[in-house]
Amino acid sequence: MGEIVAEKELIIVEVAYALPNRQQLTELKVPYGTTAFEAVEQSGIVEQFPEIDLESAKMGIFGQALGTKGLKSPKEHVLEPKDRVEIYRPLIVDPKEVRKRRAAKAKAGED
Repeated sequence: MGEIVAEKELIIVEVAYALPNRQQLTELKVPYGTTAFEAVEQSGIVEQFPEIDLESAKMGIFGQALGTKGLKSPKEHVLEPKDRVEIYRPLIVDPKEVRKRRAAKAKAGED
């Protein structure tokens, strides 16, 4: 009987990470109250992608970055059933810098 109760206390979530040529989507059952950070730890994804630094990795839920726009940080955000935790890779180039260069190039072409 206790096993049935324990099963009801678990939720299914996903953890996702993608490289340009490889991606991993891991489904796991976690207890209610599990945070995004804890789910990533439990997923074992770092064993498959050792370059992930969990302490500094940016994470989100369905494209909404955690720790921004009023959302709690990955260590505080409690998951809901069917949430997908996404681990984001660091940007190679700052988008602001790219826009700045593009604007400078366009301006140089106008002269």
